[in-house]
Amino acid sequence: MSVQSSSILVVAADGPSRDAMVRRLSDQGCHVAVVGGGAEAECRGRESRFELATLASKMGVWDWDLVTGEVYYSAWWKAMLGYGDEEVDGTPEAWLSRLHPTERPKIQSVLDGLLDGRTEVSDTEHRVLHKDGHYRWVQTRALLVRDEEGKPRRMVGAVSDITSVKVADLLTGLPNRLLFADRLGHCLARMRRRSGYLFAVLFLDLDHFKDVNDSLGHLVGDQLLIQVGQRIERCVRATDTVGRLPESHTVARLGGDEFTILLEDLSTSLGAALVAERIQRAIGQPFFIGGHEIFTSVSIGIVTGTAAYEHPDDILRDADTAMYRAKAEGRARFAVFDPAQRTAVVERLQLAHDLKRALERREFRVVYQPVVDLQTGRLAGFESLVRWLHPTRGAVPPSAFIQLAEETGLIVPLGQWVFRESCETMARWCRNRVIPDSFKLSVNMSGREFTQPNVVEFLQSVLDDTGAPANRLTIEITESVLMQHAQVMARRIAQFRALGLQIAIDDFGTGYSSLSYLHEFAVDTLKIDRSFVSRISATGEHIEIARAVIALAHNLGLSVVAEGVETPEQFAWLARLGCEFGQGFCFARPGSLEDVEALLDAGTIWTPSGREAGQRTLFPTPAE
Repeated sequence: MSVQSSSILVVAADGPSRDAMVRRLSDQGCHVAVVGGGAEAECRGRESRFELATLASKMGVWDWDLVTGEVYYSAWWKAMLGYGDEEVDGTPEAWLSRLHPTERPKIQSVLDGLLDGRTEVSDTEHRVLHKDGHYRWVQTRALLVRDEEGKPRRMVGAVSDITSVKVADLLTGLPNRLLFADRLGHCLARMRRRSGYLFAVLFLDLDHFKDVNDSLGHLVGDQLLIQVGQRIERCVRATDTVGRLPESHTVARLGGDEFTILLEDLSTSLGAALVAERIQRAIGQPFFIGGHEIFTSVSIGIVTGTAAYEHPDDILRDADTAMYRAKAEGRARFAVFDPAQRTAVVERLQLAHDLKRALERREFRVVYQPVVDLQTGRLAGFESLVRWLHPTRGAVPPSAFIQLAEETGLIVPLGQWVFRESCETMARWCRNRVIPDSFKLSVNMSGREFTQPNVVEFLQSVLDDTGAPANRLTIEITESVLMQHAQVMARRIAQFRALGLQIAIDDFGTGYSSLSYLHEFAVDTLKIDRSFVSRISATGEHIEIARAVIALAHNLGLSVVAEGVETPEQFAWLARLGCEFGQGFCFARPGSLEDVEALLDAGTIWTPSGREAGQRTLFPTPAE
């Protein structure tokens, strides 16, 4: 005889034969519950047999006395949720309070239906919170018992754990990839049978999620994923613009920070876009976790089901492709899949492969763009920028590889290399040239670099190795990175300043522009984004934003750098507003180290009137 090791048997026999059987079954790994014969079995009575039966079936049982309000929960019911026998009280709330928040209304409706006589028996699937903090899928069957007068007297039920069948994600309680693919396969089959059947898949990815884990820890990151999943579920359950969604949707977590949504029985393909917009608005609201206010956004790819698809993986692949297109277009948006995107994806994968080897092959170059004192026209410093000279593609524009480096994590070693190169350059200038004390070299730092646990130690070691004076170096951080984790970033900035480094907020005005946090950042400079500077006309139109940023900065004791200054008129207007510094093609394009050192030695002065005799205003333009 062979028995599965998980079996629980009840043996009702006395004497040596019973003992031998128990030993034999135990040796095979069985868990054996013994009920003796005769008077012993009668003494244990009905309750013992009931408990043992529920243990054998691995099914939890509850019995709700509707008159007294007391509920009996069996030992296995409690064990399924990770609790001991004394850890759960006998109240309805012991069950109802552990229901997944999005499913409480459904369960309440089922109970109401039993009580008011619409149904006598119910069978539902839902999620219940386990003691370990994760949700488990359970199947609950309930029966209403009435007294002789027909009034509800008791409600009894049986609960079984079906998590392994549902294939749920343990962190969020949502279905995972396997279950999602199964339901997507059913949609494909249904589409072949029904003319006009329409469904769509949304592929979602949180923007900058890794920064949350790096700066606040994985526990906060897990809580963020749970709350994001709950917000997504609430969005697809809304019925103000998309009909029939409450009955025909599946939200799943594929892993990491990726979620998918299956929308069935859509009346129009516009419904998927409306859901995507609703989700982006909901995720854009701040999250409050562990005392932190966290801002995030989501990029979404959309695919509408067509007869061209045969397998669920093909749809997920194309939805993923569309999602990455949304990220490439600036994040926090959605993109609808176009078959032409497949070619772009293949090229992008090849570029990512090449990028991994570019650092080893020394294919990157640092170029320097002048920063000019707008009040005197004199050179005030440079900004270090990185360029990639691909061996076969030639010059790869930053727009093609910086975002890719962010996504692959290569931005960290690349940024560290740029910082070291910049420090070596500044140290050499200080040794070999007489430059003003106010002369600065700015280096950009990505969100991933900024949140590295050892970033302060790395900066200190580079400063020590190169001998570069920290007070001549400015670290530029984009406004959006700072505002995602404002409190943590404020502490990190203070650490940078303790090294002697200066801090500039780059692209100011394009991110969250949360003025309530700005005073908490111990920064030195605001950089007006080029999109605002480029609007300034010769007559001074569209100058209001620049004027406001300059006034704000000065009120906070900060200096201002205007990016993207391209015309003498923009130069003149910004100088008139009191803007201290500017950079852009009006002065010079980014140049090689040899070019900028020649400019530094020449002591070039720019004037708003333009390129007068003897002035050098442009370096030779590198291929970009």
